[in-house]
Amino acid sequence: MIEVKGIRKSFGSTEVLKGVDLYVEKGDVIAILGPSGSGKTTFLRCMNFLETADEGSMTFDKETYNLGHISKKDIGKIRRKTAFVFQNFNLFLNKTALENVTEGLIVARKMKRSQAEAMGKRALDKVGLSDRYYHYPHELSGGQQQRVAIARALAAEPEIIYFDEPTSALDPELIGEVLEVMRDLAGEGMTMLVVTHEINFARNVSTKVIFMEEGRILEEGKAQDFFENPKEERTRDFLRLVSREQTKAGI
Repeated sequence: MIEVKGIRKSFGSTEVLKGVDLYVEKGDVIAILGPSGSGKTTFLRCMNFLETADEGSMTFDKETYNLGHISKKDIGKIRRKTAFVFQNFNLFLNKTALENVTEGLIVARKMKRSQAEAMGKRALDKVGLSDRYYHYPHELSGGQQQRVAIARALAAEPEIIYFDEPTSALDPELIGEVLEVMRDLAGEGMTMLVVTHEINFARNVSTKVIFMEEGRILEEGKAQDFFENPKEERTRDFLRLVSREQTKAGI
């Protein structure tokens, strides 16, 4: 479905991505783990052109693109098949849940309002917010706001959804409701690439796990193999540390 090769990205003199390769099959749920500063979010943003890679190639639906010299037309073509869920929701504060979901459909895709609203309501129903169509963000909990953001992504009918630490801005008691929606999407075959520190989600829901360190993929494998038999000592140290911290937090 998607293959990226040799993605490099620098900010000034700091090289953040040092040649990252990844292959994503349809239906994959890939968890991206790693310490802060390892390049996880930058990698995800380069995949959806929120950042422009300095080098690298992407093959998407059998077409190959040079990421360092890609046209706006090709970026638009790829983005119509993808969606991005941010860690801080990125909702319009002056718009209702339904308006947040339909805005992109009406403005960017020139869809009729009636059609957009029907799709938006279906998406909100899917994430358990059928009673919150006309609520504003300040009237919603953090977990509900993130579910609106997921509904916004779903309404675009993407082939893949990128999630950038979707639970990191939430209080611990609200994390579960967002992860449950993501589990349901995985069960339905949605292809997802998820930057996360949620070890239980990565272990129990993902099909593949990658571990990033200093701008490179240090280790990757099927979820069961990754957690039961990590090959790198650095991976083992990271998993022990995160598991210990989440146990203390009661997650």
